[in-house]
Amino acid sequence: MEKVKKIIEILEKEYPEAKTALKFNSPFQLIIATILSAQTTDERVNKVTPELFSKFKTPSDFASASTEEIMEKIKSVNFYKNKARNIKKLSEVLVSKYKGKVPDRMEELVKLPGVARKTANVVLSQAFNKAEGIVVDTHVRRVSQRLGLTKNDAPEKIEQDLMKIIPKDKWISFPFRLILHGRNICKAKNPECEKCSLKTYCEFQKRK
Repeated sequence: MEKVKKIIEILEKEYPEAKTALKFNSPFQLIIATILSAQTTDERVNKVTPELFSKFKTPSDFASASTEEIMEKIKSVNFYKNKARNIKKLSEVLVSKYKGKVPDRMEELVKLPGVARKTANVVLSQAFNKAEGIVVDTHVRRVSQRLGLTKNDAPEKIEQDLMKIIPKDKWISFPFRLILHGRNICKAKNPECEKCSLKTYCEFQKRK
């Protein structure tokens, strides 16, 4: 598909460095940071995690902590109570079932508390360099819809649509380029269409 090829080429020129903005030193830190990032900016998560990871260094530390202790450290992120419960449960499972190691397979990851495909894809692609799917967050959903790459709204269906048209060797980098484009140009409110390098290929721009 020529249009997809052109979109990928333009995004690669515009955003040569494409990876998660979350800061992490291990797959475990990344899975926690990604859980925290749901409905919360990466910037906010990056302010919370240094202190969190200095207090709780391993899955065992999180597993043996009380939910309230975890809540106290993450209370500035949205839905922190639910996230604290999931982080504690996830840590307990990692300790009891995986010897404290984060599994590197999609089917294992999505069984963990608080982990859906988006989180699993972030961990697989960014911590293990594995392309088992495509990360779909709010930016990926919005930009891919506006570009006419999907007509679906459910993240799983958008992911399936993108996996059909994006070459597998681009599955890791492509969504992070879309995320950068969504943050910088193709914003939810007031997208800067006149500045957009993809406007030739944009269904949203044609409808305006």
